[in-house]
Amino acid sequence: QVQLVDAGGGLGQAGGSLRLSCVASGLTFSTYGMGWFRQAPGKEREFVAAISRSGHTKGYADSVKGRFTISRDSAKNTLYLEMNSLKPEDTAVYYCAAESSRNYAGSDLRAYDYWGQGTQVTVSS
Repeated sequence: QVQLVDAGGGLGQAGGSLRLSCVASGLTFSTYGMGWFRQAPGKEREFVAAISRSGHTKGYADSVKGRFTISRDSAKNTLYLEMNSLKPEDTAVYYCAAESSRNYAGSDLRAYDYWGQGTQVTVSS
């Protein structure tokens, strides 16, 4: 049974930092491309960042480029999202996702097979 467990959300201040993690189980982590998405109230789920199976290819939404960093640790079956220079507009539920059909799925939400339960990030101004 595949499980993705998101953690690390919480309340942050504008200009501050938070680090999200996603621990995967029930799958061979190194064979899955991974991504982070977010969904704010009343809005559709949107792409944040993605990383290839090897970790060599990374992609970011324009809104977070230069502020967020995605990484993975295959020894720990864990995906990370380092979020710096937080803005109130980063407030959302953040979800990690895993896909097995491509090396790198990027922003294609439909390509992802498994999803975490989400972790709330709230940024105050």
